[in-house]
Amino acid sequence: MNGEEFVTLSLTPLLIGTFSAIACALPGNFLVLRKQALIGDAISHVVLPGIVVSFLLTGAISTWPMMLGAAGAAIVSVVMIEAIRRLGKIEPGAAMGVVFTSMFAAGVLLLEQTDTSTVHLDVEHALYGNLESLIWLDATGWQSVLDPQALAGLPPELPRIAMTLLGVALFTWIFWRPLKISTFDEGFARTIGIRTGRLGLALVIAAAIAAVAAFDAVGSIIVIAMFICPPAAARMMTNRLETQVVWSVFFATVSAVLGYVLAGYGPLWLGGLNAVSAAGMIATVSGLILMICAIFGPCRTRSGAPNSN
Repeated sequence: MNGEEFVTLSLTPLLIGTFSAIACALPGNFLVLRKQALIGDAISHVVLPGIVVSFLLTGAISTWPMMLGAAGAAIVSVVMIEAIRRLGKIEPGAAMGVVFTSMFAAGVLLLEQTDTSTVHLDVEHALYGNLESLIWLDATGWQSVLDPQALAGLPPELPRIAMTLLGVALFTWIFWRPLKISTFDEGFARTIGIRTGRLGLALVIAAAIAAVAAFDAVGSIIVIAMFICPPAAARMMTNRLETQVVWSVFFATVSAVLGYVLAGYGPLWLGGLNAVSAAGMIATVSGLILMICAIFGPCRTRSGAPNSN
C-alpha cells in the first residue's frame, strides 16, 4: 500500500479507532479502580435503544438526535438501576446487569422490527461498528492533511471523536486531584469538601459521552473492551496512578493500531482470502495484552489500588 492509498483507506479508520480507544480508557482507569468497571459495559449497552428511538423519531442518523437519544436512555437506565437497587435491596452490580442486558435486548428488538436498510444502523453495526468504511475519499495523499478542501471531506466521525477525546482529557486534567483523592479515600475526600457524589456522576457522564461518540464508528464491542482492558492491564504494570494512566493510553493505542492492521492483513498472511472485523480484532488484541500483563506484569500479584501519591 503506497502513501496515497494509506491516507485514503486507512488513515481515518486508524485515527478514529485510536481516539475512541483512548477516550474510553481515560475514564476507565477510575472506573476500574472504583470497582465500577461494569458501568462502562452498561453505558455501551443502554445507548442502543436511545439511538434507535432517535432514528425512529427523526428518520435519519445525525449527531445531535443520536446524542440526545443516547443521553435519554442513559438517564432512564440510571433511574431504573437505582429503583431496582432500592426496591429489590440488591447490590448495584446485579441491578446494573439486569438493566443493561434488558435495554440492549430492547434495542436489538427495535432494530429487527424497523426498516433501517437505508442507513448504517442494524444489529451488526451496533456490535461491530463501521470502522472499515470510514475512508477519506477526498484525500489524494499526505498533502491532503494541509488542504482545507480535502479536510472538508473527512468522515464526520473523526472530528466528533477527536473533540470527545479532547473533552475527556480536559475533564481528567482539571479534576485530577479530586478524582484521585475520592477514588482512594472517599471518606477523606468528603471531609476536605469534595462533593464525591457529584464528582462520581460527572465521571459517569464523561464515560457516557465517550461511549456515545465512539458507538457509531466502532460499535459496542470496542467500547466495552477499551473501558476495561487497557486500564486493567495498566494496573498490573505499576503502583502509581499517573503511570497507570500513561500505560493505559499506550495499551489502548497499541490495541487499536495493531488490531486494525491484523484485521486487514492477518488473514492474508495466514493464507486466507478475506479480512476480518476490525472491531473484533481490536478487542481481541486488547484482551491478549491484558492476559500478557496478568502473566508477566510486575504488579500482578500485589493487591490494592495504586499509590495515590
